[in-house]
Amino acid sequence: MHLSELASASQKVAATRSRLEKRAAIAECLRRADKDEVSLVVSYLAGNLPQGRIGLGYGAIRGFDAGQRAASPLLTLNDVDAAFNRIAATRGKGSQAARQEELAELFARATMDERDFLIRLILGELRQGALEGVLVEAIADAAAIDVAEVRRAVMLAGELPKVAEVALTEGRAGLARFRLTPLSPVQPMLAQPAADIDAAIESLGEAALEYKLDGARVQIHKVKSETRIFTRNLNDVTASLPDIVSAVQSCPAREMILDGEVIALHADDRPRPFQVTMSRFGRKSNVVAMTEKLPLTLYLFDCLYHDGDELIDRPGVERFARLSTATRPELLVPRIVTADRDTAAAFFDEALEKGHEGVMAKSLTAPYQAGSRGGDWLKVKPAHTLDLVVLAVEWGSGRRSGWLSNLHLGARDPETGGFVMLGKTFKGLTDELLEWQTRKLLELETGREGHVVHVKPELVVEIAVSQIQRSPQYPAGMALRFARVKHYREDKRAEEADTVATVRMLFEQQ
Repeated sequence: MHLSELASASQKVAATRSRLEKRAAIAECLRRADKDEVSLVVSYLAGNLPQGRIGLGYGAIRGFDAGQRAASPLLTLNDVDAAFNRIAATRGKGSQAARQEELAELFARATMDERDFLIRLILGELRQGALEGVLVEAIADAAAIDVAEVRRAVMLAGELPKVAEVALTEGRAGLARFRLTPLSPVQPMLAQPAADIDAAIESLGEAALEYKLDGARVQIHKVKSETRIFTRNLNDVTASLPDIVSAVQSCPAREMILDGEVIALHADDRPRPFQVTMSRFGRKSNVVAMTEKLPLTLYLFDCLYHDGDELIDRPGVERFARLSTATRPELLVPRIVTADRDTAAAFFDEALEKGHEGVMAKSLTAPYQAGSRGGDWLKVKPAHTLDLVVLAVEWGSGRRSGWLSNLHLGARDPETGGFVMLGKTFKGLTDELLEWQTRKLLELETGREGHVVHVKPELVVEIAVSQIQRSPQYPAGMALRFARVKHYREDKRAEEADTVATVRMLFEQQ
């Protein structure tokens, strides 16, 4: 397949708000792709490079939209992939110049439309609405397979391009290979916010209530003497968490997949700040010393697999019963089951008194919907917090001169694949955080307008707001009031940020 065909499909997807039209354009593109091109089609339309970061940012590709270009389409998808492989593999002295030379050769063979597509792909700016849900439906259409089967395979594989390749080359029989398997992580189930504890009980009826911890989500796999720990982004962090490995190895089950959270606690069992917990993750040196200095506590709340039994389709109450059998009581999250609002309110107050964020309310009958943010899990906090994406940032003045300070914040718009701005804030930023975000956001820079630096929409930040108000100033007609930075969520991807619909729901519930 020529790159021009994919660029044309991308333009069609971006030009329509109709989910059906997006789906049809992608499905047609997938049908035309050769077997070895399917995964590239899916990756590129999702705005991702299979190679990940390739060492080229805004500064490196500035000016590549001009210069020599092809008069007619010549590049194939495999040509582009090979070029990106060479760029990604370039290391050492003079690597930046070598990458730019390789990119110049690639762009010289591209037409104007292909060049525009490549630039936006490299910069992470393919905001065309080809999000995972639409891609899953398009893959199902192209392969003539029920969408539920594709969705389940993606849930279990955690890798959309691979599922697409198997679906279009092997059909239903191939998808059957994707099973819940210990040591292979799956996407975590997610939660929606609820206005308050009464709203949660009204929505779920009798429900399980658990402390909502401001820790780090982990998925733990155990097979006999081997234990592996994954973050919510499915990164393997086992080597950084030997204390958690020891806690799991002492459990009686032979094989299990567990969902939980780890958190750093003070001596009185009150939680430390989120950033303190995260300081344990990804550490490669002095791990033992850091473990002794800053031990983590494990709280488990779900069991997806237990000694040969897949549990994700079982109701929540059954999964927790298995969790209790497979592990030890001291590892379980504090939990009650109730339909009584007074009892629920008292449990909520208890969680707050102990320094936790609030409570999680969970359906007793729902299955484990990996990767889904549905209404079967609800999070209840005393103040609204939103996971938003940084779209741009302004240079500070006065005491903050020289630092990137005022954040432009956006919620995810599943219809367009982009982000809708809801407001700005610089409140809650310490000097340490200002220094960190300046360095991080400059790495994500895509362009500048005066004192405003535009960035790739990749960095998720948790924002506390006192109110969401009506505002004609912003596209969604809403704005954040008294927004304040709680902390950055490096453990979350932009695709996990809160949607405009979630913000509107909170606005209407006020």
